[in-house]
Amino acid sequence: MEMKVLKRSEVNTNETWDLTRLFKTEEDYEKALFELSKKVENFEKKYKDNLNTPDIINSALDDYRDISICITYVNLYADLNASSDQTDEKNAVRFGKFSIYYSDLSKKLVFFLSELKSLDIKLLEDAKNSSTENKLFLEKIIKKLPHKISKEVKQALGEFRQTLDSSYRNYIKFKLSDMKFNNFIADGKEHEMSFTLFENGWQNNSNAEIRRAAFENFYKKLGEYENGLANNYAAHVLKEKAYANLKNFDNVISYLLDKQDVTEDLYNRQIDIIMEKLSVPMRKYANLLKEIHGLDKITYADLHLAVDPEFEPSITIAESKKYAIDGLSILGPEYTLMVEKSYNERWIDFPQSLGKSTGGFCDSPYQKGSYILLNWNNEMNEVFVLAHELGHAGHFYFAGANQNFFNTEASLYFIEAPSTMNEIIMADHLKSQNKDPRFLRFVLSNIISRTYYHNCVTHLLEAHYQREVYRLVESKQPITANVLNNLKLDTLRQFWGDTVEIPDWAGRTWIRQPHYFMGLYPYTYSAGLTIATSAYKKIKSGEISVETWLDVLKAGNTKSPVELAKMVNVDLTTEKPLLEMIDFVSQMINEVIDLTKELD
Repeated sequence: MEMKVLKRSEVNTNETWDLTRLFKTEEDYEKALFELSKKVENFEKKYKDNLNTPDIINSALDDYRDISICITYVNLYADLNASSDQTDEKNAVRFGKFSIYYSDLSKKLVFFLSELKSLDIKLLEDAKNSSTENKLFLEKIIKKLPHKISKEVKQALGEFRQTLDSSYRNYIKFKLSDMKFNNFIADGKEHEMSFTLFENGWQNNSNAEIRRAAFENFYKKLGEYENGLANNYAAHVLKEKAYANLKNFDNVISYLLDKQDVTEDLYNRQIDIIMEKLSVPMRKYANLLKEIHGLDKITYADLHLAVDPEFEPSITIAESKKYAIDGLSILGPEYTLMVEKSYNERWIDFPQSLGKSTGGFCDSPYQKGSYILLNWNNEMNEVFVLAHELGHAGHFYFAGANQNFFNTEASLYFIEAPSTMNEIIMADHLKSQNKDPRFLRFVLSNIISRTYYHNCVTHLLEAHYQREVYRLVESKQPITANVLNNLKLDTLRQFWGDTVEIPDWAGRTWIRQPHYFMGLYPYTYSAGLTIATSAYKKIKSGEISVETWLDVLKAGNTKSPVELAKMVNVDLTTEKPLLEMIDFVSQMINEVIDLTKELD
């Protein structure tokens, strides 16, 4: 039965997030904006051209931390209101005004980091050694000194910030505003098409004729925009290359990895081993889909099929609380208390409503809990999404409670480990609750397709393609739509081999994904999941305790990803965790195959 999408004013308030944890009233928000402006003005007057002693440097960092926290709160208030209802003019105006406001603030603050990096290293070392709170922040400043740029260049780049960052906004405009899709004919009927309809429906449709026609229709439209979008993407990667040059990095990849505090060895190992080794069990999984659905062949348009599309247990928002608490209780009483708080304090925005952002995310303002956006569809697979976002919430809940603001945000390499860990835990919990073969197959196939396929195939193939693009940039080769299409095709065909038919139009898949405007983000999904898989297995076997995993979450970014992983006896400097993860996936696929034989 199709769910009616309600207006925001019609949904149950108790099932939405509580933004009063940020500001009680709109007047409080406006007051915070005014006070923040004063703080920034006073900060500029007090510290500009005056960072000349360790005490002054640490005083400035204390004030800068306070300002940064305040910016986080007002930014989220504007952003979360807009995310909850983009049809509300008041939300749109508030968000637009804040964007202008923040641009002005940034220009006034840009001097600070530039001046810090221009100071004598002895002065920075003295400041670092005289403050426990600011030690890590200053260590990172000192580490980046070989890559500093002059204050004048920094200020100039600040003036051009909106222009330099326009590629992502251009992409979103193309994708969500300009692309108008044609209806398509399949199975004797005319069907409506849009970006959202394709990604949330048609690509998963169980009717092969409709699904394959939808893919061809969708990708044909992408082709009409590929030249402009390729030029826009080329502008973005060339900007990144310019930044790498300005900051004295050897190449773009080393520049982008520097922000993640990992080496090129880790990055390349992650991509190369998964491309080679995970392809074997995933091809077996593709053949299983072909057999289950009685397909003449398995094509690129068939890879998102569910193993059992007619079997989807239902679950209400009210019922989700018990699943969340019971399922994640393995992580101990501290974690269970956090999950209970997420419900009792309304951290989660559940219902679908008009104007609400699609998908799901978690934002965690410092020491104010989290804000989790979902679009609940009353199907069991939403439990995995909920567990995932609660993983992010738990990470920053514990980091925020144990670290100062500067020390909470972990590297992108680690950021998906707590969230994907929760998905694995939830799957294990569901399996323990119901031994019906069809239900077990549903759970296993969901964790394969939702967690491992999504993170270690879809996003990893993006990462492999992205690496090839940056290699082209380094060799000063032109980046055109045809070049990008062929790079993506080569990646897809290398992974799937002869098992899956990859048509030429599939090369345009790069157009669908905004991750390429977010640095080396795509590969980090598989990185986090690799850590999560190994850590989960060690918790299950008793090799490490739950308390050890919580200690990792509490550490925030006080350790590098390699050091965080070592806390749970995972050595990221070797290929062992990757091979363990691939073996884990392979075993689950074999279980699904066996259950399918049992059910036949």
